[in-house]
Amino acid sequence: MNMAQNIAAGLDRILTMEVVRVTERAAVAAARLRGRGDEKAADQVAVDAMRQELNRLAIKGTVVIGEGERDEAPMLYIGEEVGTGKGPAVDIALDPLEGTTICAKNLPNALAVIAIAEKGSLLFAPDVYMDKIAIGPGYAEGIIDIDAPPAENIANLAKAKGVAVSDITACILDRPRHTKLIDAVRATGAAIRLIGDGDVAGVIHTTDPDETGIDIYLGTGGAPEGVLAAAALRCTGGQMQGRLILDTPEKAARAEKMGISDPKRVYRAQDMARGDVLFAATGVTDGNLLDGVKFGRTFITTHTIVLRSSSRTVREIKARHQDLEKF
Repeated sequence: MNMAQNIAAGLDRILTMEVVRVTERAAVAAARLRGRGDEKAADQVAVDAMRQELNRLAIKGTVVIGEGERDEAPMLYIGEEVGTGKGPAVDIALDPLEGTTICAKNLPNALAVIAIAEKGSLLFAPDVYMDKIAIGPGYAEGIIDIDAPPAENIANLAKAKGVAVSDITACILDRPRHTKLIDAVRATGAAIRLIGDGDVAGVIHTTDPDETGIDIYLGTGGAPEGVLAAAALRCTGGQMQGRLILDTPEKAARAEKMGISDPKRVYRAQDMARGDVLFAATGVTDGNLLDGVKFGRTFITTHTIVLRSSSRTVREIKARHQDLEKF
């Protein structure tokens, strides 16, 4: 084995398997506060747990999608350096608790999520809204278009899938801003799965419609969540388009400061997450794709998916933890 192969193998070991511990630790911490009605507390314990585990990894990591700006977030802020400092330089996008409200209410699909990529590979996205459209793998490039009407996108997807429009289900965040979008989709005869929060999970659900029942994701959500979702789609072969919503001078100025030169640019998944990308998510609450954390008397169980873009590998890890002290 030559030096290059040794380095690649080292990256596999560190960033494909050990990253599971990062999301597992955050998920277990958050799960202890499921259904307690305290979003901030659940988010904070997940942040603390994820940060602690990240700092054990042999990486030179920089958080590019995190819990906020340095002055707004005590931990895991944008620009924070994590890891031991001995290892590959990587960009990190993370959400220690994707779906804080979901967790506080103990509703489905709360996740602990992280994406890791080579340095300079993840979009440095401001904390603004992003218009998004996404589908899973197996379709020719170009059958969705963020600027096309919902009816056209759904009709094209149904034709490509070989089903009637009425057999398509779209996932949309249940928000007043989506009233017209919801009406337009329902007018086609397609079904809608409305979700209260968690649009990273919503986009990821398009990657396995046979399991989740979701064929397409539509609507606006957070831009940081868009980068995380794009990382997952890069690993599975799905398609995504996103455009930042910079509707105030302050937002436009913040985006420009972060290197966004074209405010109207349409980003594809491969623009938001380039190169070799790893993605991991652990269920906090039970969901369509992942089971939530289960607490037994003498053990804890977790359910995680780990994806890698270069190999298109999807690992599903159901772990039983009997050393409870590590949590």
